[in-house]
Amino acid sequence: MPIQKIKRGYRKTRYILYKETLVDTKEHFWAFLGSFVGIGVLAYIQSIHFSGNDAVYLIGSFGASSVLVYGIIQSPFSQPRNLVGGHLISAFIGVSIHKMAPDIIWIAAPLAVSLSIVSMQITKTLHPPGGATALIAIIGSDKIKTLGYFYVFSPVLIGVLILLLTALIFNNITEKRSYPNHNKFHKHYHVFRKRLSSKQ
Repeated sequence: MPIQKIKRGYRKTRYILYKETLVDTKEHFWAFLGSFVGIGVLAYIQSIHFSGNDAVYLIGSFGASSVLVYGIIQSPFSQPRNLVGGHLISAFIGVSIHKMAPDIIWIAAPLAVSLSIVSMQITKTLHPPGGATALIAIIGSDKIKTLGYFYVFSPVLIGVLILLLTALIFNNITEKRSYPNHNKFHKHYHVFRKRLSSKQ
């Protein structure tokens, strides 16, 4: 029995490694286009509302989220609940910790990240970039820090909704890509698309 499990695990590992070596140009194209548009919209908002290098809308954790929601769309961490919930919970915790200990970075930074991880685990919204969102509330620029709890709404909520909207569009354009990773959603979406195309 243990030998069979080892063989099965070995076969799975070989299959995963084999899949990783394949170049799927269509998959790469849609991942590129989705992430380009999503981050591009955020960058455009940034350029309109804020001048200089002090990025407020373009927080670093959005880049990490883009890898998940456009590049690894089947991952549990990439799903809308995780994307939105993970960022919002982490942002709220980050701001709260910063308000409680604004000048003690060696306590505030690890506490914000650690509490965010546990909170995301409890709420089943684990999204790795959320840890960065919490950390940015502690170590971000003065503009970020002066936002206070408004940071949770903007840039975090607005940013994740833009990323989510573009992910829903670009990850469902072809039949091979399905996002969110729920068959029910995918089925209804493609029925809707067929009805729409039949009316035209």
